[in-house]
Amino acid sequence: MAEVMAEVKSSGPAGPLVTAARALRRDRVGMAALGVVLLCAVLAVCAPLIAALYGKNPTEHYGQNDPDLLSPEGLPVRPNGGISADFWFGLEPGLGRDVLTQLLYGMRTSLLIALASVAVIAVTGIVLGVTAGYLSGITDRVFSFICNVLLAFPTLLLLLALSPIIQTRFVSPGENEPAWMQFAVLIAVFSAFGWVPLAMVLRTTVRSLREREFIEAARAVGAGRRHIIFRELLPNVWAPVLVHVTLAVPGIVTAEAALSFLGVGINEPIPDWGRMISRGSEVFYDDPTYMVFPGVTILVFVLAFNLLGDAVRDAIDPRTAR
Repeated sequence: MAEVMAEVKSSGPAGPLVTAARALRRDRVGMAALGVVLLCAVLAVCAPLIAALYGKNPTEHYGQNDPDLLSPEGLPVRPNGGISADFWFGLEPGLGRDVLTQLLYGMRTSLLIALASVAVIAVTGIVLGVTAGYLSGITDRVFSFICNVLLAFPTLLLLLALSPIIQTRFVSPGENEPAWMQFAVLIAVFSAFGWVPLAMVLRTTVRSLREREFIEAARAVGAGRRHIIFRELLPNVWAPVLVHVTLAVPGIVTAEAALSFLGVGINEPIPDWGRMISRGSEVFYDDPTYMVFPGVTILVFVLAFNLLGDAVRDAIDPRTAR
């Protein structure tokens, strides 16, 4: 009898997180996307180790140090962008830097900015969205007004205008903008505008939850606002947070690459995918190979995150979970 009861108990209904994980494991596209995302994360974290084993670094000008690698016009002498046993992905036209290490360190740059921005977005969106949804009244009206104002701002244009202002304000003439300042500005602007969609979704979700029976029961037994928010509401809003975070990462990566492509993102000598694509567009007719590697890399990276976000959304949606 004890064995039968244990079997029945073990086969009982699983929690929403376990159910979503099982649904995600059944999604082959989602699992393949998760594998690519994890591979990108490992490559980004282990970039210094890989570069040390490879014997190259992303800042040294190999083509300028060795006159046999670049032509007088600055193009790789060897075919296919200078691909060889020494330079697996070829050389950067002009400066002659190694493309493979540039890609690996550029992945670190993109992931650092995206993950830091998403962390701030998640915390801000959860706090403001849940608070506005639960309190309602004047708090909700002020929240809606602020969100509408922020949504009216053109984020890309603001970043284009903000970068030179910060540089002239906080950096002395003739000096380069410090790396930490470049990262901080991008993270701050992405975070300042990125929390709005998440907060608005959570506000709507919480407004629908606060009238449910379990919330009324908590109020009836004398539970305070802190208990209701942290113990009753937050455990029920993790699904939209997870979906938003998963889909926000590729959006921030492409936005950061676009800014660097336009010359206002991450500056030299920090490796960056957007700047590599910008350089590739300048030499595309003479050296099309150089454009291929950063273009394909960012395409695979963003596509994997988008597919993973879709898979996560389907896994946690009770209408599609099986």
